[in-house]
Amino acid sequence: MTIRGFYARPNDDRISEAPASELQALLADPTVTMWVDMQGQGAEEEHLLSNLFKLHPLVIEDIFCDSPHPKVEDFGSYLYVVVHGIDRKAEKPQELNTLELDLILGERFVLTHRNAAMRSTEAVEAEIRRTPRLLQKGASFLAHSVLDHITDHYLPLMDRYDEDLDDLEAKIMADPHPSMLEQIFDLKRSLQRVRRVAVHQKEILQRLSRGEFDLVDRNALPFYRDVYDHFVRVADLTESYRDLVAAVLEMYLSMQSQRLNEVMKVLTLISTIMLPLTFVAGVYGMNFEFMPELHWKYGYVFALSLMGLITAGLIWYFKRKRWL
Repeated sequence: MTIRGFYARPNDDRISEAPASELQALLADPTVTMWVDMQGQGAEEEHLLSNLFKLHPLVIEDIFCDSPHPKVEDFGSYLYVVVHGIDRKAEKPQELNTLELDLILGERFVLTHRNAAMRSTEAVEAEIRRTPRLLQKGASFLAHSVLDHITDHYLPLMDRYDEDLDDLEAKIMADPHPSMLEQIFDLKRSLQRVRRVAVHQKEILQRLSRGEFDLVDRNALPFYRDVYDHFVRVADLTESYRDLVAAVLEMYLSMQSQRLNEVMKVLTLISTIMLPLTFVAGVYGMNFEFMPELHWKYGYVFALSLMGLITAGLIWYFKRKRWL
């Protein structure tokens, strides 16, 4: 459980970090733009949200509970935004997991809450430590920066999906092993998780970018539209890759069906060849007393030769029909 506060004043060339005990005074200062970043849940976090930022009890409850879908709510003096970012621990698309980020946008402050470390907030922190301009431009620009970094981390994941699907497609064409079916369904489930987030998150970014909320600075709207455009690409790629996964699954089933047909073809040809041979062997295996060839000196050689001629004739016929 951590609480970190960063603030900047106009015409100040440095960024300052404030402990939780100073946040109330800074929030009352009209010249200060502040970012408060929280991780985890504890009594101090609940006290700040309730008493300092005066958040609605339902908002506090939602902040500390995982929300399955992104959303945005306008409470007049602040906006409550829930977005989902990519977990850095997911090295492969099949291992995808998303992390929830709760963002409160006020007139002169941004408050973020998360349950684990996130690359987006770390990137924003590194940016404001390099220069205080981001905080000095206002809370809307700071919130945009957080959303922008969250969106940027989706794009490399989309590239990984593309690479994995191409690789899987090539392997299926070469040798459709049964283990590949599990990989296909893992990718399908992973893309479905991204799609569930992308559908709602795209709508939120659109609402933020079209000037629906007064707390979003009009000068920042073009930057929000840029984030929205990037996330539209993520959503479109997700839909495309879902269709591609379905096509790869059909390819796998088709290749498996083709292999099964080849096996059945070979077995059928073998059975067709063995059928007349079994008939010949059955006839000469009846051992009737008055069979003409039973005591013939060359009967055994004749039976084997007859079987060989039948086999050669059938193979010639199959090749002529291009069945072999």
